[in-house]
Amino acid sequence: MKKKEKSKKSPIKSKSVTLLIGTRKGAFLLRSDAAGRTWKLSDPIFLGHVVHHLIKDPRSKTLLMACKTGHLGPTVFRSLDGGKTWKEASTPPSFPKAPEGEKGRTVDHVFWLTPGHESQPGVWFAGTSPQGIFCSEDDGVTWKGVEGFNRHPMLEQWTGGEKDGTPDGPKLHSILIDPRDAAHMYIGCSSGGVFETLDGGRNWKPLNQGCASDFIPAENPEYGHDPHCVILHPLFPDILYQQNHCGIYRMSREKGRWERIGKNMPEKIGDIGFPIVIHPRDPNIAWVFPMDGTDVWPRTSPGGKPAVYQTSNGGQTWKCLDKGFPNKHAWMTVLRQAMTADDNPRINLYLGTTHGEIWAGTNEGRAWKCIARHLPEIYSVEIAK
Repeated sequence: MKKKEKSKKSPIKSKSVTLLIGTRKGAFLLRSDAAGRTWKLSDPIFLGHVVHHLIKDPRSKTLLMACKTGHLGPTVFRSLDGGKTWKEASTPPSFPKAPEGEKGRTVDHVFWLTPGHESQPGVWFAGTSPQGIFCSEDDGVTWKGVEGFNRHPMLEQWTGGEKDGTPDGPKLHSILIDPRDAAHMYIGCSSGGVFETLDGGRNWKPLNQGCASDFIPAENPEYGHDPHCVILHPLFPDILYQQNHCGIYRMSREKGRWERIGKNMPEKIGDIGFPIVIHPRDPNIAWVFPMDGTDVWPRTSPGGKPAVYQTSNGGQTWKCLDKGFPNKHAWMTVLRQAMTADDNPRINLYLGTTHGEIWAGTNEGRAWKCIARHLPEIYSVEIAK
């Protein structure tokens, strides 16, 4: 009798990954081989400068870095050769000078960078502290304010103005562009909440229904919330997720209301944290890195035991993914821009800690391994796409 031939499956091929790392003391590039087994760390870039965000434009080779330097203050640097050489923006993001006798706003630092819509090559957006949004139409060389938000008559009420008490300054972050419509955008403000524009930034409205705001006395306020990180799915852009100061949320844009899916997290862990990452192909899979959100907010891993939590059903249930992490005395956390996922056939996750370590979670975070350590406090980790 003839033996049945075994079917031969093609090996799953992964791509080499380059991580763009922003830290309190400069930027680094961390490159893997194709199998992700070995990693090579670059020399520091702008050692000593505060780097909040480092992004590669998927439409070109441009790298932009949101940076704060000792002498130049808040600015943006630009590289066209993969980070070998850098040039400062000729007109960095800044608020207009106030008329004599009036008090204006000053950019303390550029916090967030987002490449523009695929149909608008050379367009970038930047978010700042205090809350402002800026646009470049020449690939990051010059920047101008999006006045529909920066000069909105409700801006002070929305954001709390100078009374805002956010540690390290209030920030505008999570600039999201609908891949179907360049004029449709979302932003997150801490404090302030989530806001949406349908006309390219000329008009904005709050989008916070259903979101808790335990620190605001009013019941169900329209604005004043504290989103830590907001994401939308690239293939299903009507699905949004949010890690907030007051929980984890999901929204179907058609319904227009946030649903607190973090209530399904284990009670002893809670649903407070900074980052949230979504699966690049499945809108029901997302990952968070919880931190201790008890009364005084230690902002460390709960119990000193770091872990990523995954939902595979849109937040109905959550699973702990802690294999490989220390099981005690690891008092760190992960900031909002410091966790990401690649788009390999088998998704790998990456995160950077406040202790200066980079961890890789293979096969959707099932096993974690430290791939770089002894870096400065890590502010951001992004994939160079």
